[in-house]
Amino acid sequence: MRHFGHLAEDVRGRLFLEQPRTFTARSEPGVLATALGGTLYSPATRPALAADIRKQAARGVVSMVLCLEDAIADHEVDAGERNLVEQLNDLVKDFTDCAQGHPLLFIRVRAAAQIPDLAERLGPAVELLSGFVLPKFTPANGAEYLAALAAAEAATGRRLFAMPVLESPELAHLETRREQLFGIAELLAGYRERVLAVRLGVTDLCSAYGLRRSPDLTAYDVALVAAVIGDVVNVLGRADGTGHTVTGPVWEYFPVQERMFKPQLRRTPFTEASFGTDAVGTGRASGEEVRRRIIEHDLDGLIREVELDRANGLLGKTCIHPSHVPAVHALSVVTHEEYCDARDILRQEQDGGGVLRSAYTNKMNEARPHRAWAERILLRAEVFGVAREDVSFAELLSACLCA
Repeated sequence: MRHFGHLAEDVRGRLFLEQPRTFTARSEPGVLATALGGTLYSPATRPALAADIRKQAARGVVSMVLCLEDAIADHEVDAGERNLVEQLNDLVKDFTDCAQGHPLLFIRVRAAAQIPDLAERLGPAVELLSGFVLPKFTPANGAEYLAALAAAEAATGRRLFAMPVLESPELAHLETRREQLFGIAELLAGYRERVLAVRLGVTDLCSAYGLRRSPDLTAYDVALVAAVIGDVVNVLGRADGTGHTVTGPVWEYFPVQERMFKPQLRRTPFTEASFGTDAVGTGRASGEEVRRRIIEHDLDGLIREVELDRANGLLGKTCIHPSHVPAVHALSVVTHEEYCDARDILRQEQDGGGVLRSAYTNKMNEARPHRAWAERILLRAEVFGVAREDVSFAELLSACLCA
């Protein structure tokens, strides 16, 4: 697998100073956690699930969750399990080396008992599986989930990762949040090598208070959600070796064929220069054309939220529509300025620390305080690549939308 591998080689050459590196399902956990990107959720009941996975892989999706929980009705669970087993056994026929050629696949279960049961029922197709998503994860049910994962690993001989979802009312409620977070942290510490990422279930957190954000607002505009995100990162996202990758919440809105009103593209966290006169796609697109494409895909709110995710320590995002994935991936590419800063910081730290002016002469780079940031930037650069100095986010996004 390779981010932006679906783009033509000459297009990648124009976009990237350092191209994304390849990785497989057997790569190191830190690489895979960074590489998740926009994780696309799909109901496990879809009749053409195997074909959907093939199609999305060809469009640049590198991680998918096949959902047996909230995405399907209660009475569909048995049928969803049967369909999942059948479809993955169809899909596995395409791959002689199951570490390459398909997205990282995870199953979102409803109960711990489904984990070893599905691992057994999948048979040879378990080789396609990277792990399980554990919904409504708490200290009360988490041990059972993780024990079931360990049992499935032992039975199949397959490395399986856990992605717990933090979305319970106890996490939303102030009086129980601290106990929940430290209980979860202690539980996950015992399974560190198998916890790929911690996911946030913001829709469920909002439901505890009857809230729902509009397409004009990000998760960070909802005070209750912003407080929970901050506390989750505080306890579970530390850069001292005890933390985990925490992924961004779902963006609930996606384009429809016809609407009475189209949202106005706001001034995003990127400057007007981001929408320059040329954008790299299958051909060349004007800045106004890029604006039109973003508006048509309803991406303006998503773009703002992903930028805020990054500022708040989150990486990757839950996606419920394929049109969201290109924006998440384009925003994950390391800019030339970030890359220069990160390299300079680590070089200065090796030389004994201190402060230096950035290569762009617009900021202070302090070696020791900025080291953890720089290390994360270089890992992201390895997975998502480094844009050329004159290539903007808009050009990266346009190339993906045109591919």
